[in-house]
Amino acid sequence: ISICRDLPNIEVITFSVNGISDLEPLHQCQNLSELYLRKNNITSLDELFYLKTLPRLRVLWLAENPCCGPDPHRYRMTVLRNLPSLQKLDNQAVTEEELSQALVDGVEITAPPARRSVENGWSGSTASSAAGSATEPESELLSCSLEETNKTQEELDMKHIPRDKYSSFSPQETDCSCKKRVSI
Repeated sequence: ISICRDLPNIEVITFSVNGISDLEPLHQCQNLSELYLRKNNITSLDELFYLKTLPRLRVLWLAENPCCGPDPHRYRMTVLRNLPSLQKLDNQAVTEEELSQALVDGVEITAPPARRSVENGWSGSTASSAAGSATEPESELLSCSLEETNKTQEELDMKHIPRDKYSSFSPQETDCSCKKRVSI
């Protein structure tokens, strides 16, 4: 959706069922009034940080994303607390009572979501989230095992590395270590 950076005057966007996980490119769409993002891969409500600067946003459909979580009330209250100008959320009208309740039950998002960056082939935590997660000490080593590599590859829909293919390596040779995590 990076093309949205070049479309500041767009008013309606339908990106449902597209595997989207990052809403940062939308923060420049100042005329955006309707945004449809159903069934994507938005994992954190912290992504709402990028929508808070959109003055004309009135309709948002975010349902069926991982960020909706198991508690629909908390999800709706958090969205409405951060986007109080919405008139419709997930195809349901927003009421004045809900907006008042959102100030009590919703979580305010004050920082962009934590991102993972890749440098020299290694991913590291980039920023602490709005919830204030603790950062790990720089001296902590990054290490990967074959199981962790296979799990990551599974998440990226890649083939697993057969264990027997590299069985001739000693445990020390298969330990992938980096000197420090990179924080941005």
